[in-house]
Amino acid sequence: MEALFPVAVFVLCLLTIELIYYGFSTVRQSEGVRIKKRLKSIQEDASGRHSVDIQRRRRLSDIPWLDRLLRSVPGIWTLDELVLQANLGIPVGLAVLVSILLFFVGYTITSSFLKISLLPLFVGVVFASLPILYIRVRKQRRMEKFQRQLPEALEMIGRSLRAGHAFSSGLKMICDEFDDPIGTEFQRTLDEINFGVSVPDAMKNLGNRVDCADLRFFVVSVIIQRDTGGNLAEIVDTMGGIIRERFKLNGKIRILTAEGRLSAVLLCMLPFVMVVVIHFLNPNLIRILNDDPLGRILSGIALGLMILGIVISRKMMRIRV
Repeated sequence: MEALFPVAVFVLCLLTIELIYYGFSTVRQSEGVRIKKRLKSIQEDASGRHSVDIQRRRRLSDIPWLDRLLRSVPGIWTLDELVLQANLGIPVGLAVLVSILLFFVGYTITSSFLKISLLPLFVGVVFASLPILYIRVRKQRRMEKFQRQLPEALEMIGRSLRAGHAFSSGLKMICDEFDDPIGTEFQRTLDEINFGVSVPDAMKNLGNRVDCADLRFFVVSVIIQRDTGGNLAEIVDTMGGIIRERFKLNGKIRILTAEGRLSAVLLCMLPFVMVVVIHFLNPNLIRILNDDPLGRILSGIALGLMILGIVISRKMMRIRV
């Protein structure tokens, strides 16, 4: 592990320089340059293919070599979709660079103070997962806000349809009256419709872009109504009422399980906190687990059981309605 310390420092410095260059180049790139590039890409698409794969044209990074490298990484599009749903406004390549940088930060700091094998790697992995965890939390909060806005938005569409307006007019009202996320997402859908995309296809794109089961029910209802006919206003109002009742039930469940969720968090954190405390109070106790072969086996078994307990606790506390 000590032999890897200089390598970690070198990679840490290299990634820091790369991130500084990335930020500097992003600031220098003016709005006019970005508009010219966008217009040029639209012109090329108009004069070339009629069918465009939006996902393939999306840049994973503004750094060319990193963009080419990330395209060959399995599962990178899943992470890119997560970044889009979180509405961070950054390419996924920046998130990957920050994760790698934090890995070497955690590894370097732990190697400097604690001489325990495998612990620096574990801390580095924890540090590297922080950006992904932040993106997931931000995406989850954004989707929760979207769900809170959805019933009122559906009722607005229902009132618009009853007043004799077109479906696209109801979408326009949502874009004008609601902020992010529902206003932003419906604005993208309305832009697609205005640019010539059919309503069913635009609604399918909305359902794929937003991770919300209630929204998918709405999308399916709109598509079926466009094909077979029916009273869409009544369907939308009924869906809005059902979603409101689900929110009330979810609130009651969260209140009833609050104590159990807090206990699960404390029990999951306690073993790791105790290891750090014992290491500073009496390092010999922890050194036995590291130096003795049986101690390393027992440490691995204990870590595996703790991870299993965390997974089981999360499943017990997660009640879907």
